Amino acid sequence: MSKTDESPPPTLSALLAEHPFHGDEVVVESDDGPLSVGELRAGVAGLARTLRAAGVQPGHAVGNLVTPGPSAVVVMFAVWAAGAVYVPINVRYSAAEIAELTDETRPVLLVGRPADLAARAPDIGAVSYSHESSTSTIVRPPRASAASYPRDVALISRTSGTTGRPKAVLLRHSGTIAALDASLSKLRGRDRAARGSGQPPGAVPHRMNLIPVSLALWAGVFNMLFAFRAGFGVVLLDRFTTAGFARAVRAHDIKSTVLAPAMIAMLADDPAITELSPLRIVRSITAPLSPQGARRFHEKFGAFVLNSYGQTELGGEVVGWTAADMREFGESKLGAVGRPYSHVDLRIRRDDGSEADPGEHGEIFVRSPFRMGGYARAGEARAADAAGESGDGQTGDERFAGGYLRTGDLGRVDADGFLWIEGRVSDMINRGGLKVFPDEVEEVLRLHPAVRDAGVAPLPDARLGEVPHAWIVSDQPIGQAELAAWCREYLAPYKVPTGFTRTGTLPRSDIGKLLRRELSARGRLG
Repeated sequence: MSKTDESPPPTLSALLAEHPFHGDEVVVESDDGPLSVGELRAGVAGLARTLRAAGVQPGHAVGNLVTPGPSAVVVMFAVWAAGAVYVPINVRYSAAEIAELTDETRPVLLVGRPADLAARAPDIGAVSYSHESSTSTIVRPPRASAASYPRDVALISRTSGTTGRPKAVLLRHSGTIAALDASLSKLRGRDRAARGSGQPPGAVPHRMNLIPVSLALWAGVFNMLFAFRAGFGVVLLDRFTTAGFARAVRAHDIKSTVLAPAMIAMLADDPAITELSPLRIVRSITAPLSPQGARRFHEKFGAFVLNSYGQTELGGEVVGWTAADMREFGESKLGAVGRPYSHVDLRIRRDDGSEADPGEHGEIFVRSPFRMGGYARAGEARAADAAGESGDGQTGDERFAGGYLRTGDLGRVDADGFLWIEGRVSDMINRGGLKVFPDEVEEVLRLHPAVRDAGVAPLPDARLGEVPHAWIVSDQPIGQAELAAWCREYLAPYKVPTGFTRTGTLPRSDIGKLLRRELSARGRLG
């Protein structure tokens, strides 16, 4: 068979086209009301026609100013229906932040509400879209200098930027589909056929997945796609509150969901939330969750908290739990992120590059079949070849070598093959040549009965170079001597913070990651 006779490779559009719900069954639920499969498909088709009429060509990037509600789902599938590349952009970004991202990714136009398009992106081609009326209008013609991306690139997602400048990651249709199927297989312990693909409408139970994170984030997009790949609908929690989350769990009979660590802590801390029935499983996403955080949630609500691990560059989760793992190890390994997926090769390496022994700490290196296709850089589509890698196994990132990504995360693999995250290489505090890992110190501080949360970051020191300092969230004053004595019970003396500052909140990103650089800046400012 010649190449011209071959069927085109599958795209993420198939997740909507092949969804097993009846046309009138609700597939998206939000504060804006329900959206059926039929309504979603009609909205996607209409917006895709407008995008093509505006000049969108296959390979073009289309940005979406993501607002709460189901419009993000419509725009995403419409962009793919037009053969284009989807770029989610948080509508809360400033005009300067949007200009930086669009200079990097070079979208042909943006989709959004008229007021947002005028205020935040006045110089880029634009299509307005109203979810309420399901209408779209060409506002401004497309830009002439748009980038063109390879056919397999599905979307461009920015990294969180917690440890450096954010990067625009090219994620592939094929890699994302493979990652979704691997996640389903990992959780279910069987292959994707269990989701009911190919069955007639109505053959699959009408189940809904709760998505409590923004669809402007890769974590939100991935978990929304995960639900569609599983044959489920989604409930979008437009704004996270503990009371709203509890109501959604009850109203939609949610037995499993995803939560960011900060959300898990909020629920565990809220005295008004005493039960979350019928919730049984929570998958922690976006950032490592401490064992203590997982334990507190489990003890209060009875639900198991399963950590997972991945990076945007790896295309999604690459380490996680199976149902069998939960049954066998759920109590004893709370806080571990699970075991590597099939076909994922994970290594722990020492500073000299040699392989670490089981249980030994080191940097995490991962080779993943789901990994990105490269980066978008200043208007240039810096993508790898169709195999997802170029020559030496790199994908436009100096951290790739031989197909392995140097993740920058520190961890260990125990005797049962479970990965435990210990922190970031960049977060490590060098106290006169002795290594202090902030996550370990924070975990000890959170064990104190009066401490609700803790953050540790370095401060400069004339003699030692840098020393650890702790910021404590507590409802009552705690003496410096008491906290230092508490730490000395669990930690070597050099790991004990040299000072403690009580604060109302800790700085975190939109996905709950602790921003240690801001803590250090607070300390330097006095």
